[in-house]
Amino acid sequence: MFERFTKDAREVVRGAVALCQDAGGGTVGPEHLLLALLDREASRGSFALAALGLPAEGREPVRAALDEARRRAGLSRADADALADLGIDVSEIVSRVEEVHGAGAMSGDRRDTGRRIRRPGFGREAKGVLEESLRIALAHRDRHIGDEHLLLALTARPGPPAEVLADHGVTHTSLTRVLYAGGEARAG
Repeated sequence: MFERFTKDAREVVRGAVALCQDAGGGTVGPEHLLLALLDREASRGSFALAALGLPAEGREPVRAALDEARRRAGLSRADADALADLGIDVSEIVSRVEEVHGAGAMSGDRRDTGRRIRRPGFGREAKGVLEESLRIALAHRDRHIGDEHLLLALTARPGPPAEVLADHGVTHTSLTRVLYAGGEARAG
């Protein structure tokens, strides 16, 4: 599948691995893919984000919202709301865990463990995003998988990345409209 990835898409994947490794994580998640996408400039995905009102210089709120979701162990607001309906206050749990174990203890990052971490692998959710990007590219009859397909896949799958992007006006529908205006597929 990676032979179909454009240079930009490969850079996103490499960036996600590096971000995960820098954070001390052992598993690349969808949030790492989104953070790596946000770092891209002059790519089809970055142009689509800018067209939807999220220019490169205005992406810090997205990063902050992703960080907050990581603090909640990757639970989306919908997950937290569902737990609240059961009487479970996720914010209170996060606060208590961080009191005992330090800030970001539930994020899954393993900072300062003293062990050298091997190259992180891709988690089930990140693999799902990569597979979805292939399905999206094929559905649009694109020959290659670009960073725009990764972005579309992130918005198509439920979870914190899609939720955070939607909060900033970037949905699967709006991205599809910007990327495939007039229903024309790119020859790739």
